[in-house]
Amino acid sequence: MGEKLFTLQEANALVPRLELLMERLQREGMRLREHVEAVARATGRPPESVGAAELARMRPEARPVLEAMQRLVGDLEACGGQFKGLELGLVDFPANVDGERVLLCWQYGEKEIAYYHASDAGFAGRKPLPSVVRRETPLQ
Repeated sequence: MGEKLFTLQEANALVPRLELLMERLQREGMRLREHVEAVARATGRPPESVGAAELARMRPEARPVLEAMQRLVGDLEACGGQFKGLELGLVDFPANVDGERVLLCWQYGEKEIAYYHASDAGFAGRKPLPSVVRRETPLQ
């Protein structure tokens, strides 16, 4: 069985759940960043060099935050979307637009999905959905 392709209506129906999950994920991400920065200060290294294993060893209180983030990412992906990043709060959904396999692109804060991009283009290649697609709900 192939990958599920979403209609715009199906993907948009998930937006309220995505907002809730992404809000929680970003909140946990801020908590995690505080732990990472504390380890970075203690070791005199840049925060981006602090790995999860070192973080859990030096700051055991960060473990529940890491676990919560893993659960939340799992919950996002269980919706059928592809989690693409915490910083911008991105989730993509496979779909067909005008016969082309693309990714519907949702960013935290957007009330509906209005953008897409080619599978290999990423966020930088995001384009507005054609108005005809936005009016006709089914994309498959």
